[in-house]
Amino acid sequence: MDGLQKEIMSTLGVTKEFDAEQEARRRIDFLETYLEQSRLRSYVLGISGGVDSLTAALLAQQAVRELRETGYDASFVAVRLPYGPQADETDAAKAIEIIGADRVLTVNIKPSTDAAFESLRASGLNFTDAAQEDFIRGNIKARQRMITQYAIAGVLHGLVIGTDHAAEALMGFFTKFGDGASDVVPLSGLNKRRVRAIAIAMRAPADLVAKVPTADLEDNAPLRPDEQAYGVTYDEIDDFLEGKKISEQSRARILGTYSGSAHKRALPVGPADDTAFSRARI
Repeated sequence: MDGLQKEIMSTLGVTKEFDAEQEARRRIDFLETYLEQSRLRSYVLGISGGVDSLTAALLAQQAVRELRETGYDASFVAVRLPYGPQADETDAAKAIEIIGADRVLTVNIKPSTDAAFESLRASGLNFTDAAQEDFIRGNIKARQRMITQYAIAGVLHGLVIGTDHAAEALMGFFTKFGDGASDVVPLSGLNKRRVRAIAIAMRAPADLVAKVPTADLEDNAPLRPDEQAYGVTYDEIDDFLEGKKISEQSRARILGTYSGSAHKRALPVGPADDTAFSRARI
């Protein structure tokens, strides 16, 4: 492991040692403490049917159960946010059943997403090609989902949970101010295999734990695996984040993507921030 790899691991909060049971407990305690200190009453999280939202939801549901045992009024709200019919609806429904959320809300984001997109068209904005059009629509979907979750949290005196973790942060694989926006990120500092390990420790079913990860934002490529977008595998990403040696080709791909997506991991910057440009680079 060289200095740059070590620096990235530190920046993303990845520890050398890992114990799934202990990490699950630590993150449950964090969620309990944070909600109580915020003086709010609920956690809100969109459930997609993938292992990330399932794991975060299991942690949050356990946290609010334990808070209620102390007399604190707390609840967990699972939100289904389909864009019309969802290709992996069966997985999402199974996840909802396993989580056992205190409340489940379903909001179809298709009408609001399509209305926003058609308003863009009406403005005279011209897209480069069909691929760009599909990509922009996908980003609108992600941001519309977060708009919805924050509206729910506003009504229910809650905080929005994000599912970002170190593997996605490394690759910049999230929509800025979409799924990258949240109040708390209980999976931070975990690579993908560690997220799965915590899911197993929380007794999540094997088929959802091992499910092929997909953002499923593109209409022209439904259920496209994340790894196709990355150009590297999660095993390679996870090995990199654990300080292990990977192929030079994969390493170059990861470092290039990390550098190019630096703006996604940064707070908004202005001219008064003299270090803005140096911080944006590796």
